[in-house]
Amino acid sequence: MSEATAGRALVIEDDAAIRELLHLHLGLAGYAVEEAVNGRDALDRARRDAFDLLVLDVMLPGLDGISVCRALRTAGANVNTPILMLTARDSEADTVIGLESGADDYLTKPFGVRELQARVLAITRRHQHGTGRAPEAPTTVDLGSGVTIDIPRREVRQHGTVVELTRQEFDLLLQLATNPGIVFSRTRLLETAWANDTYTERTVDTVVSRLRKKLEHDPRNPAVILTAWGVGYKCASA
Repeated sequence: MSEATAGRALVIEDDAAIRELLHLHLGLAGYAVEEAVNGRDALDRARRDAFDLLVLDVMLPGLDGISVCRALRTAGANVNTPILMLTARDSEADTVIGLESGADDYLTKPFGVRELQARVLAITRRHQHGTGRAPEAPTTVDLGSGVTIDIPRREVRQHGTVVELTRQEFDLLLQLATNPGIVFSRTRLLETAWANDTYTERTVDTVVSRLRKKLEHDPRNPAVILTAWGVGYKCASA
């Protein structure tokens, strides 16, 4: 978030204090920040004008943030724009629904400035919005704790030794590893890692458990694949 001109950001938040905080720090990060205070106005503007970042509160007057997010992902100028969803600390259900409606990540209130910066940087890097080119795909991923992934070879090593993984184990690990710090719900992992198969959300827990036994020094205290309680899983940054 240190670029001089990061692009245009639309902050959709009805709480004036939070809106002011977001405006300030996104502005310092180089964004030209615009604001909306209700879902209907936000949807109309975001369907008409292209932005480089959308920060969207779940609880909005008129039209809630979940509905706005779903609508934006179906049509308009911001179908592929990074969306950061804001949720209340105890609204785990809203968090899951928000991710499944098309949001790229979520931020719980109250939040710190550093966490805001990290979340925005992560999702904008992933999208490379407005660059005119897709981000260069990595060929290897270092997960820390001695774990690396060779993507072309579909090979995982721990301290140089190959770890045998099933197809499902590798696909799930790769989905998390190439999006470090981003939380994926179980349903979203099923859709991405098992797109052509039929499984239940419980299957995700089982595969994560197997991966931890194969990759973690202490599976009961994981350092690579982390649990986001009530939401899903994420991969720690190396």
